[in-house]
Amino acid sequence: MRPIRFATAALATAALSLPLAATSAAADAPSDLRTAPRAKDRHERLRSAAPDGFYVGTAVAGGGHHLEQDYPDPFTSDREYRKILGQQFNSVSAENQMKWEFIHPERDRYDFGAADAIADFADRHRQVVRGHTLLWHSQNPEWLEQGDFSKVELRSILKEHITTVVGRYAGRIQQWDVANEIFDEQGNLRAEENIWIRELGPEIIADAFRWAHEADPEAKLFFNDYGVEDDNAKSDAYYALTQELLAQGVPVHGFSAQAHLSTRYGFPGGLEENLRRFDELGLETAITELDVRMDLPESGVPTDAQLEQQADYYQRTLSACLAVEDCNSFTIWGFTDKYSWVPVFFEGEGSATVMTEDFARKPAFHALYDTLLDAKKKDCRKHWKGWKKDWRR
Repeated sequence: MRPIRFATAALATAALSLPLAATSAAADAPSDLRTAPRAKDRHERLRSAAPDGFYVGTAVAGGGHHLEQDYPDPFTSDREYRKILGQQFNSVSAENQMKWEFIHPERDRYDFGAADAIADFADRHRQVVRGHTLLWHSQNPEWLEQGDFSKVELRSILKEHITTVVGRYAGRIQQWDVANEIFDEQGNLRAEENIWIRELGPEIIADAFRWAHEADPEAKLFFNDYGVEDDNAKSDAYYALTQELLAQGVPVHGFSAQAHLSTRYGFPGGLEENLRRFDELGLETAITELDVRMDLPESGVPTDAQLEQQADYYQRTLSACLAVEDCNSFTIWGFTDKYSWVPVFFEGEGSATVMTEDFARKPAFHALYDTLLDAKKKDCRKHWKGWKKDWRR
């Protein structure tokens, strides 16, 4: 069970007085708890419902596929979007703005404007930041992928990039996705796709973690990937590599599952157990990029049954994280369909987030809210009982 998060009896009492209407949406809860009308919908805040010490976050829309759309940059131009971003979440991740092609567009030039804006926004709204990402096979700039560099030069380029970027945000980034998607579905290293592994060998992975730790000793350093929700070849490969690196003293602090899910497929029922085995290695765990896409009807409007299934997937993912002791970070990959990446990359699929294009809250939003609030109340009750027991002694 998760350790008690509240530090005072006063806080516990206050939390226990919250309205009973916003109760649990646990895995075995009846479905009507997630779909019933919400009289006080506009007052529900995910970050307020979250247990103390638990971070519920979202990706900050910008860069990537957004540049090809017929709307301006979401984060800087959409005031309603920013308002909800600040109200609902106590953690934010840069969707694209910290990836190599955006933050390091030329070998001798960095562009920190967009990333700085996100970090500053987080400071103003009392949010933590997840850094994404430092070593990846995708979204690298042309100058890097097409450059004729020696192994010594490539190693120097990577070290300088990690030192510069992580160092710039030292003390402001809670978690970094240091190595992203380094294994394929069969559990093999991406030795051809990933320029760093291909040219410098798998040893470069440990170096990346060491350099990031040197640049910011306080940041938690993670492996991050999709398709690792269950115990499978890919997650097994991460488990074996993590054990090896920990034995070498490499500063690996966490393992995260992206959780890009689809209602085409069954829910990854082994998620909790898979996270727990990494937790038992002494790592923190996290859900970092959750969305739940679906095949849309011709109308483009999901059916009630589809929305209910989607809410179930969101709720079960959150419950799995809450059930693992050091799974303290839960991030959805965008909160509105208005700016979702899914329709761009998955033809015929969409409606993957917890809000519609006009920011109306779906059953999935309420499923998350109810589950967070229920977890918060349970933590408060545990603390209250413990306090009373100590007081009576």
